Amino acid sequence: MSELVFFTGTMDCGKSTLALQMDHNRSARGRRGVVFTRDDRAGEGVLSSRLGLSTAAVEVRPGIDLYGYVNGILAADPEIDYVICDEAQFLEPAQVEQLALVVDELHLDVFAFGITTDFRTRLFPGSQRLIELADRIEILQVETLCWCGARATHNARTVDGSMVVEGEQKVVGDVGRQAAVSYEVLCRLHHRQKQAQNSTAAAGRRIGGFAG
Repeated sequence: MSELVFFTGTMDCGKSTLALQMDHNRSARGRRGVVFTRDDRAGEGVLSSRLGLSTAAVEVRPGIDLYGYVNGILAADPEIDYVICDEAQFLEPAQVEQLALVVDELHLDVFAFGITTDFRTRLFPGSQRLIELADRIEILQVETLCWCGARATHNARTVDGSMVVEGEQKVVGDVGRQAAVSYEVLCRLHHRQKQAQNSTAAAGRRIGGFAG
């Protein structure tokens, strides 16, 4: 029986790598599917992982009807039997409902991958709808660690080296990179205390520069 499965965890837990692996395993057995993504770090129309792997994907734009899109592809290629969607937290709730229709009406398996909460510890609307509708939720088992060594449970955003807890929900960046906007994973304690490693490192550079 077809199902909608939501694979989730913190940033850097390997969700995109697993999405790529699942697509590879199925295509290597002669199966065909549709791969969606949205706002991947590598650019438009790409599903990529931090391990350097990538594949072409359909970019999900606001307002696109995913059910209609898959139905059209299926009409042209009846052998299509699965859908993969990475960065699913960025989907509109209506698009998540369309993925559920793909399962129920077109009888295709849908595998959605995404983080659950943003840098403010708030649910992404797409992730919330997936939690509400998914047949199964899988928490990824690749353990991510806070800089202190404890298990990481929260996503954090830093801007110019300082951790922030306010701002737009979606700003594309990457984990651990020294850029204007970057992300890291923290335990609840250090997220609450706003003690991100990037912030600590930036403070050290400022102090060092002042002292020198």
